[in-house]
Amino acid sequence: MAQFGLENDISNTLKLDIPITNAPVARWQRKASSSNTSSTALSPMKYANISLNTSKTPSKTPGRRKATPSKMMGEDRFIPVRNEKQMEVASFLLSKESRPKEEGVSAVVLEQQKTWSMALNGCNLEEARILQFSGKPTVNPDGQHNSLKSLYSHTITPRSTKKTRYISSTAHKILDAPDVRDDFYLNLLDWSNRNFMAVALKDSLYLWDATQGNITHLMTMGNDVDYISSLSWAKEGNYLAVGTSDCAVQLWDVEAEKCLRSMNSHSARVGSMSWNSHILSSGSRSGQIHHHDVRVAAHHIFTLQGHSQEVCGLQWSPDGRYLASGANDNMVYIWPRVGQGRTDVSQSLHTLSLHKGAVKALAWCPWQSNILASGGGTLDCHIRVWNVNSGSCLSSFDTQSQVSALAFAPNYKELVSAHGFTQHNLVVWKYPTMSQVSELNGHMERVLNIAMSPDGSTVASLSADESIRMWKCFEVDPKKKSKDKTPLSLNTALTRSIR
Repeated sequence: MAQFGLENDISNTLKLDIPITNAPVARWQRKASSSNTSSTALSPMKYANISLNTSKTPSKTPGRRKATPSKMMGEDRFIPVRNEKQMEVASFLLSKESRPKEEGVSAVVLEQQKTWSMALNGCNLEEARILQFSGKPTVNPDGQHNSLKSLYSHTITPRSTKKTRYISSTAHKILDAPDVRDDFYLNLLDWSNRNFMAVALKDSLYLWDATQGNITHLMTMGNDVDYISSLSWAKEGNYLAVGTSDCAVQLWDVEAEKCLRSMNSHSARVGSMSWNSHILSSGSRSGQIHHHDVRVAAHHIFTLQGHSQEVCGLQWSPDGRYLASGANDNMVYIWPRVGQGRTDVSQSLHTLSLHKGAVKALAWCPWQSNILASGGGTLDCHIRVWNVNSGSCLSSFDTQSQVSALAFAPNYKELVSAHGFTQHNLVVWKYPTMSQVSELNGHMERVLNIAMSPDGSTVASLSADESIRMWKCFEVDPKKKSKDKTPLSLNTALTRSIR
């Protein structure tokens, strides 16, 4: 019978509904006692006795309550604590809203209300507004910028009157140039101040009147083997210098269509020429540069020796102080002008040797007479800007293509470059930043020469694809057009000496 007594003791011990008198108070019982807000709180012993008398286990997890206070737990709603000042402000606002507005409120009463508002709330409630709507935007104090003014302002911003410049990517006019000689070292195109364009096609010379559109065949070489190698218009008058492959320099009166004289002093073809008043400078394949005074019979007055190969680029500065020469020896020389008692004219002022290819492209800046731009051939492909006073290179830019010609556009202070292999196009650069403005594509072969129109609005390009294209990139502002016209003839002494 003893074993039955042991089993009964174990069964009584494992029963859950029998309270354990010596155990601590459960967590849910402690939370229930703390949430009870009655005036007579139960003592722990009494709370424990109540719990012990219950014979049911809680159906839900002890201690877990809803967010809303439960009436079963005896909880009250939340009442905020307000001080005396806040109660007075609330009473004032309620009485003000319920009181009807009087039309004839005196200034004393309004001032008294403002004083009460300042004392109770710290500010005037009539002026303390969150939003204010009005017909026009308010002016910002102390010149502060309002970033939202452009969105919410009633005033209409006037449209900008500045016009965006448009550069056409197609040529304005195209002329045929059959049998043009595809030779990088020759200069076969030039545009006169009288708006006549001269172009050499093999052994013939043609003139195109840009004003009327007429074409004139001026001359043809007597021998089929010989050809025209260079052209250069006099800056004044209608005289054209023609260099030939038989070492001669011819001077033509275009108006009379007559060859005035032929000057023979070179021993090789004349590939480049440039005028400085009555002095005509010519460069040949021998590397020599000759100065010709066209007023006198003994025209050859000086020889410049410095280049070891053919002189393919020759340009006098706009003020006539310097002569720039480029050659196939990759060198650029700066020479002083002849006369005025100088005895060292045979010595160059500067020798510029940064190019790694033939230098044919030369251009002086019209508005800065001491600035020279030069371009290198296929092995160089660089455009370099020089200060001839110091002989320093101001900037250099790699064009990734052969540079065959350069010209400044004074209307917009830009630089135009003509390219051969491999681009075969023209590029307009902003000077002096050398940022690209536009590309002019259309030629199928390399561009040999370019020439600027007298008004600076159009640039003409002669290409090996046997075409001349006119690019109208630099339109002249009518307000900026000069009223002065360029003289159409040389001075009387020059005319008499030639005739």
